[in-house]
Amino acid sequence: MKIAHISKKLSILLMVAGAKGAVGSTVGAAVAAINKDPDAILSCLTTCRRFSSFLSSPEMQMVGWDTNVKSLGAAMEENGVLPDSLRKEHMEGIEKIIIRKPPSSMSDPKNQIKKLKEDMAEFGKAYPESYPVFINLLPAVGRIGRKNLNDLFQANSKTAKFFPDLLYAIAAVESGIPVINFTPNKIEAPAFLLATQREHVPIAGRDGKTGQTYLKVVLASALKERQFHVSGWYSLNLLGNADGKNLMDPEKASGKLANKTAVLDEILGTSGQKKSVRPFHKVHIDYYPPRGDAKEAWDVIDFSGLFGLPMSIRINLLGRDSILAAPLVLDLARWMVVLKAAGFSGPVPQLGFYFKMPVGKNPPLTFQEQAAALDRLEKDCMKRLMLKGK
Repeated sequence: MKIAHISKKLSILLMVAGAKGAVGSTVGAAVAAINKDPDAILSCLTTCRRFSSFLSSPEMQMVGWDTNVKSLGAAMEENGVLPDSLRKEHMEGIEKIIIRKPPSSMSDPKNQIKKLKEDMAEFGKAYPESYPVFINLLPAVGRIGRKNLNDLFQANSKTAKFFPDLLYAIAAVESGIPVINFTPNKIEAPAFLLATQREHVPIAGRDGKTGQTYLKVVLASALKERQFHVSGWYSLNLLGNADGKNLMDPEKASGKLANKTAVLDEILGTSGQKKSVRPFHKVHIDYYPPRGDAKEAWDVIDFSGLFGLPMSIRINLLGRDSILAAPLVLDLARWMVVLKAAGFSGPVPQLGFYFKMPVGKNPPLTFQEQAAALDRLEKDCMKRLMLKGK
């Protein structure tokens, strides 16, 4: 049986909203690097051994939008994620990345969508041998109510001025382009999800699970498997980049904090219990400029075992926020190309491994379930592609 596959000449085209932010610019450097030395980047991806018979080329291209008027190289230097030596090593590839100014937030939402679709079409013409994927890396804006989401989907709400995420996603879906929502911003308006089904476009999200929450899922899953009782979990995040500064606004931080907090209850199966018996779970984010992108995360976990005797765990993660996030963005782009080719559409909850709040029905919750779901999803994709390649 012949497997349908992407030609070796074809690459993946990342269309990134928020391309000059810390994560976006790091993705840009990784894209430049993967075309220069594929093994150096592929070895850091969870998909490095997946789809080998389908994704025959590791090449990627990147384009995008950002309100920052500085060049991508200058924005990258300002973000301070990569040392000068690494940034300069890949500057030739970085300078080739086309970043456009977004449509004016003061214009009519329908006109903004039209302009974004025109941009996407032009990006596609610039890279005719690439499969496009849209990636939302815009800043957190806080929680958007269901009514506002539906109004915004109809492109008749002033909310668009403060929440452009859904406009980008609508433009992508109407252009037949898969959508990755890596931000905590909710874009899952019911009408929008119906559109992804109608247009045969897969969507994955929400809120990329990169460092502290990833470890929380792993540890909570392990504690649950051992039948330990978790009584409390305190998490502190120290972050000094633009994301950390943005999250100092309580409204903008509300969505991310809600996502981080919900993870524990879902894994432990305690979300339906009374507050008095549920684990005390608190997540705090502090903007601490000296840290820059070098995020520090503290966790204090209180639990009990046999005879109810108390024990505790202390974790101090010294991570790099964008270095943790960028490979997941590349992984998801590879997944979305395969899913689109295999005929998937609408939300893909099986990709819950990558997100704090996976979109779709019955997403896998524990680490074991999430890892197993990826294996099953890959097998399902390859089976569909084999049938298409008959």
